[in-house]
Parts: sequence; structure tokens; C-alpha cells
Amino acid sequence: MCGERVRGSGNLANMNYRAVMVCALTAGALLAGGKKPAKLKDHYAQVNGVKLHYVSAGKGDLIIFLHGFPEFWYEWKNQLAEFGKDHLAVAPDMRGYNLSDKPGDVDSYQMKYLIEDVRTLARHLGYRKFTLVAHDWGGAVAWALAIAHPECIEKLVIVNAPHPGVFARLLRDDPAQQKASGYMLLFRSPQAESILSANHYAALVDAVLGPGLKSGAFNEDDKKAYIEAWSQAGALTGGLNYYRAARVGPPQPGGGSTGNFAVDETNLTVNVPTLLIWGERDTALLTANLDGLDQFVPRLTIKRIPDGTHWVIHETPEEVNGYIREFIGK
Repeated sequence: MCGERVRGSGNLANMNYRAVMVCALTAGALLAGGKKPAKLKDHYAQVNGVKLHYVSAGKGDLIIFLHGFPEFWYEWKNQLAEFGKDHLAVAPDMRGYNLSDKPGDVDSYQMKYLIEDVRTLARHLGYRKFTLVAHDWGGAVAWALAIAHPECIEKLVIVNAPHPGVFARLLRDDPAQQKASGYMLLFRSPQAESILSANHYAALVDAVLGPGLKSGAFNEDDKKAYIEAWSQAGALTGGLNYYRAARVGPPQPGGGSTGNFAVDETNLTVNVPTLLIWGERDTALLTANLDGLDQFVPRLTIKRIPDGTHWVIHETPEEVNGYIREFIGK
């Protein structure tokens, strides 16, 4: 049933002890991990061979939020505050990011490890089943987890993240999506770190925060938090290794595979109730990613936000939260 807990050393009874042990680290985490409202709490968990940092709020049924590139737990600060009112809302720094461990081997970022990070984090928290909300690369992980382990997912919410089956088709056949995904080849290149970190991360600031700073979706405190997260040793490489491990991107001269987010390309059906929220002005992931999606996701609800970009979570948090509330029914 929803929120079912498992017994063992990783159950919630031990969380208070771990929280006390991490208090000495909290001041540093607040600086490096972003400024947080008082109700949000830092934790660390040793799961699946890595130590993950995560932030939580509230108690009740578990809802996990997965960030994308190049963000970190802080992407979900508005959702943690909202859903922490009546859930145990948890947002991890995924492996490779911010305050979580950053394995040096590119293959350590293969999808089979990423989905197991999430599944074992839920077990560590004492839950067998949970609601999963995810964006961008977090969404790719969420699609794969829901496909491979539907028994773990109560409901799935995806925000501007392509289903692996649809995206593979578009990368193979659609010139517009191929052009829009050209940046993936740069992100896989050896030069990616130096290009993205140049001039105090100017390229990332412009791409992620620039429009938001102008519109009010972000402020200077947000900008400082993001730069501090990107500046953590190995963090930029960790995020880029998701692209490298998946070998995903448009076809290159001479042919070759476009890669895939799936764990098993022969199994792409999502057998859980799924809500897709899509900002239609996303210039990296085009609306063609919605075409034919119902062939892979039988229980699908789509909410389009015409003025939303790839960063719709930050642009219209109340609207996003409202759609999630309506979908999960509580």
C-alpha cells in the first residue's frame, strides 16, 4: 500500500540519530548546498555504494523529487515547502552533484546505478513505495525506474523530460530535435568542463539563471547557491558524466548510435499512473516528445504550460504544484 514501510536498520526510527550526527556538518551544507527555509533539514545516507546528501521536509507518505542538469536539490525548494506540509518530501543531490559522492569512473553513472540509488534511498527512509517527481535528467532516471520497477512507484510525475522510446526515435529521425540536442555532443566532449566553468560559470548562469533573474524567478541568493553547488570539487564532471555514460545525442558524421536513457531497450512501457507537465517553450526538448507517448504510457495525463520553458518549475511553481496536487489526490 502507499507509504508502506520496511523494518530494519535504515528505518525512520534511526533518522533522528543520523540527523544529530550531521548537525556539525549542517553549517557547511547550508553554505555549499543553498540557503534553505527553516523547515528543511539536511541528511546523508549511504546507499548503493555512495553517500547521498538529501534535504527533507515534513512527514507522512514519501514523495521524492529528482533534479536535472545542472541543478541540485535546491531546484525543488518550493515543492519541498509545499508538499512537506503533508508528506515526507525528499530531494536528493543525485550522485555526482553538489554534496553527494562523485564517483570518478564514467560507467558509474550508467542508468542501472542511478535508478538503484533512488530505490535504495527510499528503502533507507523506510518505504517500499513512493510518489516520484522529476525533471530533465532526474526525469530520465524516473522514467527508467518506473519501467524497471513499477512496484516501487505509487504515481509518477515528469516535468520536461523525454521518454526514452520517444526520444530515441526523435534523435534518429527528427532533424529539429537533432539540432536542438546538439549541445549533448559538447557535454560529452573532454572540453565540456573548461567551457562551462569559464568566467565563473558564465555559460551555465546564462542558460539556467539568466532569464529567471530578469523575470524574478531567481534572485542573487539563488545565483550564489547554484555557483557554490557547481564549484564543489568534481560536481561539474559528475553531472556531465550522465551524458557520457549514456552516450546520448544526435547522430554524428559517419553514423553510430544515438544512445538511450533506457536500462532495457526492449522494455519501454510505463505501467504506473503518470502525469507529464510540459513547458512548451522548451528549446532543448521539443513538444514532439509528447507525440505518441501514450503508446508507451497507458495511464497518462498531460498538462501543457504554453508559456513555460525548460525551467517551468521555477517560472510557475504554484501552477506546477497545483497540477501535482490534483494528480496525486492529496
